[in-house]
Amino acid sequence: MKMKGLAMLGIGKIGWIEKEAPQCGPLDALLRPIVVAPCTSDIHTVWEGAIGERTDMILGHETIGEVMEVGELVRNFKKGDKVIVPAITPDWGSINAQRGFPMHSGEALGGWKFSNFKDGVFAELFHVNEADANLALLPEGMDPVSAVMLTDMTTTGFHAAELADVKLGDTVCVIGIGPVGLNCVAGANLMGASHIFGVGSRPDCSRIAREYGATEIINYKQGDIVAQVLAKTKGIGVDKVLIAGGDVDTFAQAIKMLKPGGAIGSVNYLGSGEFVKIPRVEWGVGMGHKAINAGLTPGGRNRMEKLASLVQTGKYDPSKLITHRFEGFEKIEEALLLMKDKPSNLIKPVVAIKW
Repeated sequence: MKMKGLAMLGIGKIGWIEKEAPQCGPLDALLRPIVVAPCTSDIHTVWEGAIGERTDMILGHETIGEVMEVGELVRNFKKGDKVIVPAITPDWGSINAQRGFPMHSGEALGGWKFSNFKDGVFAELFHVNEADANLALLPEGMDPVSAVMLTDMTTTGFHAAELADVKLGDTVCVIGIGPVGLNCVAGANLMGASHIFGVGSRPDCSRIAREYGATEIINYKQGDIVAQVLAKTKGIGVDKVLIAGGDVDTFAQAIKMLKPGGAIGSVNYLGSGEFVKIPRVEWGVGMGHKAINAGLTPGGRNRMEKLASLVQTGKYDPSKLITHRFEGFEKIEEALLLMKDKPSNLIKPVVAIKW
């Protein structure tokens, strides 16, 4: 059976293609998307060639789906279920998963399958491995358009706060307050941070950052962000830095504003550059106890269920991230190109699909 999808044709090129539909293994599921969202990662992948050449690979890794078929060994899901599909779908029996790093199952970044080395979710049908471990039922009454944020934006941003081990009363700086950075703010706030500085310039992002818990906005257009943070902390610096934007030079800024004994949590997708630069002196000539923790978000069912519970209890509202809404499968391309062009009023576009 043939299916249609929006694919990366090569570096710098996208287009609609037809290809054979995936097959369902005994532990797996086949789904069709009912909501999708393009991601900046798709932009890095296609237009920067950040993970190398890909040919006719269907894009997309953020979706709420409807189960169309399950394998004979799947116990917890059935045809017709509406489910949250995490962007990261690990192989849970792998050695790295058993070591506590399921996102790297098999190899580095191996849990990130969709639109990395496997067809993604911008298709009429897509495959999910180990369905019982990687899918989560969409809670009754939860808006699937809002819930699609949980699959990547929410979990990734929250993971930056986890990587930095944000604690009660910590002073935190979030570099980059796009959709992931906004969730860094929300995650740090939920974990008990006190002062939260959000680095950005766009008014809509700054407003949502404050709603999520940012206490001050650092506008990089108004001067060096390190100098601004140090001025606001009386030269002391911050306990934690969360990186959700910038480039290979951003780590130098993070080190310079970080207290000795502090930690950096980075979830930024570095789409270009060969080396990350660390300033020797500000890093305590290698002995400053300034930790750098960078990682891919966890995936899987338990993670999605926990994030959904925050929405259900009113402690977190993912709908604040959504600024542009489209209707119809064919609108995926328009939404993706909008993400590429990134107008000033954009935070996150979503596409709702009726079959």
